[in-house]
Amino acid sequence: MHTTTERMGRALTLVAGGMVLASCNEGVLSPKGPIGQAEQTILFNATAIMLAVIIPVIALTLTFAWWFRASNKRARYQPDWEYSGRIEMIVWSIPALVVLFLGGIAWISSHDLDPYKPVQSQVSPVEVNVVSLDWKWLFIYPDKSIASINELTVPVGTPIHFHLTSGTVMNSFFVPQLGSQIYTMAGMTSELNLLADTPGVYRGLSAQFSGDGFSDMHFNVKVVTASDFAAWLAKVRGSGEKLDDVAYQKLLLPGIEPNVRIYGTVDPGIFESILLQPAEGVSPYGAPGRPPHLLSKSES
Repeated sequence: MHTTTERMGRALTLVAGGMVLASCNEGVLSPKGPIGQAEQTILFNATAIMLAVIIPVIALTLTFAWWFRASNKRARYQPDWEYSGRIEMIVWSIPALVVLFLGGIAWISSHDLDPYKPVQSQVSPVEVNVVSLDWKWLFIYPDKSIASINELTVPVGTPIHFHLTSGTVMNSFFVPQLGSQIYTMAGMTSELNLLADTPGVYRGLSAQFSGDGFSDMHFNVKVVTASDFAAWLAKVRGSGEKLDDVAYQKLLLPGIEPNVRIYGTVDPGIFESILLQPAEGVSPYGAPGRPPHLLSKSES
């Protein structure tokens, strides 16, 4: 019986270890771009600073418990001791330094990794407009006049400049291996700049609960060579469906999109028109379906 228990314990340990290693291959601990690498460095630095306090505290706790055990006759019992300025200084200075270090790292890195800040590169960025829907992702390439559902194809080593909004409820765009989660909200845009420096397929997801289909609201980012990207563009252009207002209204209907869909033609200005449409019948501007600069005097 004891042998069976040991085997089960070892099996559970191996399974847990495998799950941890698998997550490291696809998550924030396996970055594939400069933004993700910088965020990993921040994570490691913050962990090291905190461990510099946690490890000594654990060691001192065990040491004190061992030293002041009942059988140790060398331990001094001082029931009247109540204050030591040196000990107080040490006790308070260490957490103060930790807070200063962590605060400094967070402050500096939050400015260096500002999502709106362009990625330094000699290559012109690829422009991508992103719309979060229930429960799917719409990617529009405004300069290429194409679009796709639940799959984003980009060239390796090229900055990607995103404009993001939501056609429904608030959501969150996140590609863990590329970095920088950012929120999407109806009636407004946010911006994000990323770069992938290694070809491959990376998983993207929604990091904000948005209803029944939230768990299936994920997408793939396909990072390909420049020549493969050009070939993909040539293949997509003119093929598939056309993304116009009628097609977009169908996409607004709640539902999970199990397959990748391609739009070989996109109406110009459709992303701007999406920004002006109310989310689920409620305008983000406070009036039913019309932004303030379009309201008549009687309506305003």
